[in-house]
This record gives sequence, C-alpha cells and structure tokens, in this order.
Amino acid sequence: MTIAVGDKLPDVTLIKAGAEGPEKVQTGEYFKGKRVALFSVPGAFTPTCSARHLPGYVEKADELKAKGVDEIVATSVNDPFVMGAWKASADAEAVTMLADGNGDFAEAVGLTMDGSGFGMGKRAQRYSMIVEDGVVKELNVEAPGDFSVSSAEHMLGQL
Repeated sequence: MTIAVGDKLPDVTLIKAGAEGPEKVQTGEYFKGKRVALFSVPGAFTPTCSARHLPGYVEKADELKAKGVDEIVATSVNDPFVMGAWKASADAEAVTMLADGNGDFAEAVGLTMDGSGFGMGKRAQRYSMIVEDGVVKELNVEAPGDFSVSSAEHMLGQL
C-alpha cells in the first residue's frame, strides 16, 4: 500500500551521510517535531537527479526555509558513502542525505520501482513530500520518466 496524505511515516532505519561517517537514523524519531521537505530520487549521480532534482532543492533552500521548512532531506536507495559523495560533488550543504541502502523506507512507503532494465535493481520512485511532525501533509509522485511535481518549485507552491 502506498503512503497517503495524513499517514504517519513508517518507522525504519536510514543512514545519514554525516561528517564523521555513517550515522543510523530512526525515522520515527528523526521527523518528530519538524517540518521537512523530503524528496526521493531513483539514484544519486543519475542524470535527472543530478542535473535538475538535487540542484533545484539546493537553489531553493532559502525560499523553502522562509516558508517554514526546518530541514530538506534527500533519500535514495544508495549507500551512505555514495550519498555523501553526491552531496559534496553538488555542493548541497543545505540538504541532509539519508541513505536507504536496502530500500526499506521505499518499500515501507510503497514507492518502489524496478530499475532492473537499467542494472539498478529495486529503487525508490521519484517523489517529494512535506512531512510535519512525522505526518505526510503533501505527496507528489512522478509518473515514470517525468520530473515536475517532485521539484522544489512545485513544493514551494504547496507551502
């Protein structure tokens, strides 16, 4: 079942790409008491994700925060080292990278895709959500191959 507006995020473990190395993050605790702009990509360093998705959130970070967002989070079915390298290469200090290496979060929210045709295996779909105190307030899931409703620009219009 796919997560929906009004649902609480599932409580799973993600790995934060921290300055001191990988740090376990329990989503139930991590999202508590915050307003978070969360977006998910099929893969770090993939073309649309690197050229448009992440840069949009970096460029619009101040505007998102001015509209009440406490934190901007990116998640992907990648390991924390890849997520950390992606953050560094994109100069994305405004974005917290949460690695979903085993796809547990993507599976728990019901937003997986099969990237086997591209040698990527099970991945997360491209989507974004506004999460307030662990509850989904807005959910924007892209159609396969599209990039519009999960953008930072679209999210700004929802805030």
